[in-house]
Amino acid sequence: PWDLDRNVGGVTVLPPYEKSPNSEWYTGTANAIYQNLNYMEYYNPDYVLILGGDHIYKMDYQVMLDFHKANNADVTMATIPVPIEEASRFGVCITDDTHRILEFEEKPEHPRSNLISMGIYIFSWPVLREALIRLKDQPGCDFGKHILPYCKERGDRIFSYEFNGYWKDVGTLGSYWESNMELIDLIPVFNLYEEFWKIYTRNEWLRPQFISNDAVIDRAIIGDGCEIFGEVHNSVIGSDVVIEEGAVVRDSIIMNSVSIGKGTVLDRAIVSENTSIGANCVLGAGEEGVVNKLKPDVYAFDLVTVGENTTIPDGISIGKNTAISGKTSAEDYPGNVLPGGETMIKAGDML
Repeated sequence: PWDLDRNVGGVTVLPPYEKSPNSEWYTGTANAIYQNLNYMEYYNPDYVLILGGDHIYKMDYQVMLDFHKANNADVTMATIPVPIEEASRFGVCITDDTHRILEFEEKPEHPRSNLISMGIYIFSWPVLREALIRLKDQPGCDFGKHILPYCKERGDRIFSYEFNGYWKDVGTLGSYWESNMELIDLIPVFNLYEEFWKIYTRNEWLRPQFISNDAVIDRAIIGDGCEIFGEVHNSVIGSDVVIEEGAVVRDSIIMNSVSIGKGTVLDRAIVSENTSIGANCVLGAGEEGVVNKLKPDVYAFDLVTVGENTTIPDGISIGKNTAISGKTSAEDYPGNVLPGGETMIKAGDML
């Protein structure tokens, strides 16, 4: 419907294993672009727009391109101000009064500015092409760590295009969860339903929703084909989800085709597609702040993370900062409990 499959233009997907002569996977953000250099040279563009895939925002790129042209820039970087205590997670820019970038620091321990890179760049094509070729042997070649410092050292004109709308980097489970919870605010900052800029998606042809007389729902987004017999509070529910009577889903993200059994309680859970959770389970039980033993930087934020195609049997209690994946059985849970901070990844009969 968006005319993305035209013979000229549209969208082309370039998998690394097809486009790289040595079947090398992308090793960095800039390396991913370099591996598709021949594709870009075929079109010989005037400008190249580089975007990240794990950000949520609305931006008119034409306005940014006009800014790039007006400043006769070689590189334009979209930036946004954040609280100074968060700036060390990002690339930080220091600019002059004309918005020209004087210094750029990638994830500094002690940031000198709160103006951060959004991971969105416009390059004039000759500048980008030369930098990619020059740094092609750089291990893990990255825009923030390598390309931008190289362009700055070379004297290229690099400008900051300051963006003041909603922007969220959802590169962590915590930020992904937060962005979903923000969608169900009474007046969401990132509004899917703005009259002048609606966001559409592709829906499956599913049966209508069914909400039983005894169901309780408040502050929720619920997809097509759902059957709700229990309670849903402050949650985002995908399509074709069944929540049985007595079940309570709170502060959670439930993806498509999930079934939640009778009397089961979910608190701060992210549940992936095609998962079955039995009756009388508790996901998100126990004390807060328990550190995950396997991947403490990933499975955090007091969330329970359930992978796709997972089965959790009846009567299981699962703590916070946990991860479960695979078709599990009661024998996999000593005492019917997975304590907080634990990880259970099951492939076939192997744990």
